[in-house]
Amino acid sequence: MTSKDLNSVFTLFEPYINYSKLRSLFILCIVIILRSLERKIDLVQMTSSNTPSTGDKGLVVSFGEMLIDFVPTESGVSLSESSGFLKAPGGAPANVAIAVSRLGGRAAFVGKLGDDDFGHMLAGILRKNGVDDQAINFDRGARTALAFVTLRSDGEREFMFYRNPSADMLLRPDELNLELIRSAKVFHYGSISLITEPCRSAHMKAMEVAKEAGALLSYDPNLREPLWPSPDEARTQIMSIWDKADIIKVSDVELEFLTGNKTIDDEIAMSLWHPNLKLLLVTLGENGCRYYTKDFHGSVETFHVDAVDTTGAGDSFVGALLNQIVDDHSVLEEEERLRKVLRFANACGAITTTKKGAIPALPSDCEALSFLKRQIET
Repeated sequence: MTSKDLNSVFTLFEPYINYSKLRSLFILCIVIILRSLERKIDLVQMTSSNTPSTGDKGLVVSFGEMLIDFVPTESGVSLSESSGFLKAPGGAPANVAIAVSRLGGRAAFVGKLGDDDFGHMLAGILRKNGVDDQAINFDRGARTALAFVTLRSDGEREFMFYRNPSADMLLRPDELNLELIRSAKVFHYGSISLITEPCRSAHMKAMEVAKEAGALLSYDPNLREPLWPSPDEARTQIMSIWDKADIIKVSDVELEFLTGNKTIDDEIAMSLWHPNLKLLLVTLGENGCRYYTKDFHGSVETFHVDAVDTTGAGDSFVGALLNQIVDDHSVLEEEERLRKVLRFANACGAITTTKKGAIPALPSDCEALSFLKRQIET
């Protein structure tokens, strides 16, 4: 077809062309392309933030429990009805340490395990995943904790614990590796270590030493109500160290438990704010997360995946967050940068729900970045 022919065709259809709509469509296409490029630039920046060698990164020290989760091989059945279980290492603080290491960061774990096959297996898993285990103690008189996990059809879980007492409950203040704790840039902990002595005193000592050394304190209560003598005791002890933390992450379930209010909104969330807090996070499962600082607040959507097991998703989220901010706390003061970090953390949490067990499902930095790239492309 010649150019003369093309001009004839254009002349034929010109009366039917709506230039106003065509212009709007062109502008829309430009906006979509620019947004796609912006996301790809964010991905490149996220990749470059993970490029420094592990030895150059600040240390995230995680304090608390590590245990064996027995996860049923089928979902939607009770423990008694399950035909079998998969043995999976777990424990929220340990999950966070491994999440950090998997993403290219430096992490150490402080806690106590039984001097038994399970305890030494767990220590080996930490080492295999690049987590410093020099601050682990072994107890000859108590066993490593076990937890049987019931998976509902929606991937949510319920727990039955065997730990009366387990080795993690018996960690004493004099057994702490204070030199390691003082070297932390971020010190992360939960609330299970507050339930009984002597572990409670060890927790308080470790937190005090880390704070005095200048570490950022990160707190995820990780409520496990069956472990506490009563709901009131759980609430009291969880809140007893609330004003010490710089970063606090709670789930929507924990927000309801701590405030006594079923409404999940900004006013209820901010009732948990304290003057020294730098960042309050409320995770909302498939609805993403909300963030609050003294200067701004907002929400970040998550990524929709086919969830198999939500165990460890919150720990994966926390590990991703801490790994991104350990060397640059100013992220907490700049909303756009914080939103990008939380988007990455949401991606890590989402990936973790697609496999059974916590630690086996935690993503590497390559997996997380590939996942984000696929989301951009689709």
